[in-house]
This record gives sequence, C-alpha cells and structure tokens, in this order.
Amino acid sequence: MINKEKLDFLVEKYETESFIEDDPVQFMRKYKNEEDMTLAGFIASCFSYGNRKVFIKKLNELFDQMGNSPYNFILDCNCQNIDFSYRFAKTCDVQELFKKLHNLYKSKKSLKDLFQNNYHGEIMPMFQCVCDYFYDGANLTQGYCHLIPNPKNKGTMKRLNMFLRWLIRKPPVDFGLWDFIKPSELLIPFDVHVARISRQMGLLNRSSNDYKAVLELTNQLKIFDCNDPIKYDFALFGYGIENNK
Repeated sequence: MINKEKLDFLVEKYETESFIEDDPVQFMRKYKNEEDMTLAGFIASCFSYGNRKVFIKKLNELFDQMGNSPYNFILDCNCQNIDFSYRFAKTCDVQELFKKLHNLYKSKKSLKDLFQNNYHGEIMPMFQCVCDYFYDGANLTQGYCHLIPNPKNKGTMKRLNMFLRWLIRKPPVDFGLWDFIKPSELLIPFDVHVARISRQMGLLNRSSNDYKAVLELTNQLKIFDCNDPIKYDFALFGYGIENNK
C-alpha cells in the first residue's frame, strides 16, 4: 500500500492553482459574486462527465449563453433561451434543470439553503433531499436524471461530492464558501479513474464501483488525515497523470 509520505507529496505537488486550468472548478473562478460562483460550480458539476476536454469546451458554450451572471440569468428565468445539449442531456433537460433552479431562487432561497437545511450530519441523506427537490414535478427523462442522479440507486454520486469539495475545502483550488460541513465529513469524488488508481495504490479492495466503495476509500484516506481526507483527491489525480504518460 502507498504510504502517507508519498500521498502527502502528491497532494503538495498537485494542489496548486495550475490544477484549475484543466479542471471544471475553473468555472467558479470566472465570477466574484458568491451566488454566481455557487451556481457556476453546481451547473459545471452536473455536466462533468465523459472526456474532460470535451465537457469543458461544452461548458464554455453553455456559460457563454448565460452571459455575465449565472445568478441573474437563472433569476430572470431565461431558461427557454438555452439551446444546449451534451451526450445524454438534451436542451429540454437543461431547461428543466434551470427552471428548478429559478423556482428555488425565486422563493428567496438558494443552493446553499437547499443543501444546508437538509444537512443533519450525513452527506448521502442530504443528497437524497437535494435530489427529491429537483425530481419533484420535473420531467424525469434519462438525460435529466443523469444530470441529477438519485442516491437511492447506490451510485458513487461523484459529481455532487466534487461540488461539495469545491464549496467546503479552502483554496488554492477549492473555495471554502460554505462552512456548515466540515472537510472531515466530505466523501471522495469517485469515478472509474479514481477506482483504478486506488486499487493500484492498495487503498481499495472492493471490486464494485458503488457507494460502499466510496465509503471504503474515504475511510482509508481518513487514516492518513482524519481532518481533511479529501485532499487526497489531488494525490489520486497526480498519481494517475504520472502513470499514464
């Protein structure tokens, strides 16, 4: 098994501002207002699947359509002006997602309120409440449900865990805008690449890529740093880059 010294070295090497250039977290950096940043992060996380270069290019197209302020765009309910699709998600799915965001902000609430009001010490039950909000009254097409996956399916919830990392952990890469969840309570953003690298490192034994694997890997990383285990997301990324040259 890889040791803490090596993992910490990889974190120090890769948790730098240069990481942002090729990562979807870059879309939060485009804005200064907290609501713009939060909405940009949430929207970017929903579409962060598939080839990284492709979805970042597509996200640039989407944010160009939204203008200078995602918050004002959502609040003004310009959803029908969106013409955008990416893989499973069609234009109607994106419009449906934006309509639900509009209704949230029109009710004088925010994404922070949605997450915080449903957080009672555990991440996955909070995700279920968030999912329930976005599913309630929505047209639940395959594309829409892929943008907002249901925790009941016992998947890894990689993109929402990534979104929380951006919002909870501190700079230089993450933003630390929310403080109602401690970094120690976060779960590792888990996909097939993280799964492969974690098994190569000897950090993960479970063969299935599911929620139980997320818990197993997160708990293993807590052995190395119980206060901030998800910083090792950068180590896993760095190791993957070094071993795919």
